[in-house]
Amino acid sequence: MAEIRLEAQPRNEFGKGAARRARREGLVPGVVYGHGTEPVHINLPGHDLMLALKTPNALISIPVDGKDEFVLPKAVQRDPIKRNLKHVDLILVKRGEKVTVEIQINTEGELAPGGNLLEHVLNTLPLEAEATHLPESVTISIEGLTAGDSVLAKDITLPKGSTLAVEPETVVLHVVSAQAEAPAEDAAEDEAAAEA
Repeated sequence: MAEIRLEAQPRNEFGKGAARRARREGLVPGVVYGHGTEPVHINLPGHDLMLALKTPNALISIPVDGKDEFVLPKAVQRDPIKRNLKHVDLILVKRGEKVTVEIQINTEGELAPGGNLLEHVLNTLPLEAEATHLPESVTISIEGLTAGDSVLAKDITLPKGSTLAVEPETVVLHVVSAQAEAPAEDAAEDEAAAEA
C-alpha cells in the first residue's frame, strides 16, 4: 500500500464558527489520537484528504508536533446532502504495529447454471494486518457454486501477512435458490386477492 503524505496545520480555534471558517478556506478539521497521547487538533487540506480517503484503509503520513506520524482514518463525518468532508478522526499507528481493518470483498467467476443468487452476508472482511502493509481487498472465486453453498471466512486465501479478525466459521458469501423467492410472492398475491 502506498503511503499518502498530507500537510497538517495545528488547530487552536474550536467550535462551530472556527470549523466553518476552516471549511470555507478548503480545510477539514480533524483530531489525531492514540498510543496514550493527548489528542492533537489539526486542519487538513480538504481536496487532498478527499483523494486520500478514496484509497481503502489509506495510510496517511502527517506532521504531528514537529515529526511525521502515520495515521489511519478512524471516523469520517460528511455533510448528509453535499457529501463534502466535515471532520475526520485519525488514529496514530506505528510501523510493525498490528491493526484491525475491514477490506473490500470482490468476487470472480460464475455461479453454476440455474438462476441462483449470490448473497453477501459480509460486505467487508475484518482482518488484522501490519499498519504499513494494509491490504485493500480480497478476491473470492464463486465459480460453479450452487444453491446452498457457502464461503466461510476460513476458506478465503488471505493477503500475505494478514489474519482473520472474525471467527473462521463465519459465513461470508451464501448462494440461495432463486425459486426460494417465489412462495413469498405467491403468498402476497393470495393476501391481496383475499382483501379484494
